[in-house]
Amino acid sequence: MKFDMPLHQLKEYKGTNPKPKDFDDFWEKGLEELNQQSLNYELISANFNSRVAECYHLYFTGVGGARIHCQLVRPKNRVGQGPGLVWFHGYHGSSGDWIDKLGYAAEGFTVLAMDCRGQGGLSVDNNQVKGTTLKGHIIRGIEEDHPEKLYYRNVFLDTVHAARILCSMENVDADRVGVYGASQGGALAIVCSALEPRIKKTVAVYPFLSDYKRVWELDIANSAYEEIHYYFKFIDPAHEREEELFNKLGYIDIQHLADRVKSEVLWAVGMEDLICPPSTQFAVYNKIQSPKQMMVYYEYGHEYVRTFGDKVHSFFSDLLDK
Repeated sequence: MKFDMPLHQLKEYKGTNPKPKDFDDFWEKGLEELNQQSLNYELISANFNSRVAECYHLYFTGVGGARIHCQLVRPKNRVGQGPGLVWFHGYHGSSGDWIDKLGYAAEGFTVLAMDCRGQGGLSVDNNQVKGTTLKGHIIRGIEEDHPEKLYYRNVFLDTVHAARILCSMENVDADRVGVYGASQGGALAIVCSALEPRIKKTVAVYPFLSDYKRVWELDIANSAYEEIHYYFKFIDPAHEREEELFNKLGYIDIQHLADRVKSEVLWAVGMEDLICPPSTQFAVYNKIQSPKQMMVYYEYGHEYVRTFGDKVHSFFSDLLDK
């Protein structure tokens, strides 16, 4: 590893970014707010035909009144309950193409793929905050006095809301639900598993949103975390608020949620990943106490990892057996 730690150090690394003293209370209050949200949702038939699945646009109301969109892909002619899979997308992106989910639907999974509010899909972010977000969402709300205004606080709660809706569906066995995602999606898979204890299987592919101070110390200005660099450059050039910034980002640092994960975890890391550096990923992984497996890909960066998709399929296939 040329820019990050060698593997033997990564296996011991426990993170750099501070954890706020009231972190646990912060998320308990968030979950209390989420508990007041209805699990009602609206289904609209999608203009996509499949021989194996029914496809719908699903909308629900998230915290703060945001209208959240998901793709729902479920097996045709389902008799009884089957497994479910919650699917999260990468930064700036969307839930993607319908066909991406058909393989899992054909095998019996009901798939719910969530669009993150205010990104590339159909979900709407209606929360207004002070200050610019420059190029991204990590610092959205950072100028507010209270961390409840952080953009990702609400996205994290949306993941739980989506999982609860899937678990509530009559054709889904709530004891056989997994979560999956890569990059931002990988982070949200970890978050969902941490905040919704019914999740049984979690796949995280080079997850984002971790150990912000470590990324800044690596000076990777062109990574997925570039907005931290630009925040200092344009908003706080003398770094007068540096300590405050990283402490507030600690509320949405997934490493601090890792010890709440109860599910079995499959993780993929590329040792040449300049977008989400390996040390930021190991900071999370090393704190997970549930059964876990890290797949290390030495010659890969932040990219499609050949053969890993087959491993994911095998990992989730256990949910089919009952």
